[in-house]
Amino acid sequence: MHQRLAHIAIVVNDYDEAIDFYTNKLHFDLLEDTALSETKRWVRVRPKGSDGCELLLAKGANDLQRSRIGNQTGGRVFLFLHTDNFQRDYQNLLDHQIEIVREPSYETYGTVAVFADLYGNLWDLIEPKGK
Repeated sequence: MHQRLAHIAIVVNDYDEAIDFYTNKLHFDLLEDTALSETKRWVRVRPKGSDGCELLLAKGANDLQRSRIGNQTGGRVFLFLHTDNFQRDYQNLLDHQIEIVREPSYETYGTVAVFADLYGNLWDLIEPKGK
């Protein structure tokens, strides 16, 4: 048996502002932006150099979905971004004025800081030990 996690849907307010944030501020690759209808698009992004799981940017289509934008996990860290160079990527967050929720700390598993994306979803930026 072979399985893998392919996409994680993240509810966004607007496709273009989300693409701009992920590609121009976090430097993710835009893998696909396909119109499915006049109001729905299939938009996939993922970190540069990664061949793993992708984010599917899904525009909130109704009041319930829009109410979850920025808080899909009840205020817990939602996504975990591993890096091979913490200082480079942390400085990029600062340079783009991305909100730092928790300053860098050195944990048993590596160096970590928490940041918020454009909607307030919390992310861990982690350079695992031994990298």
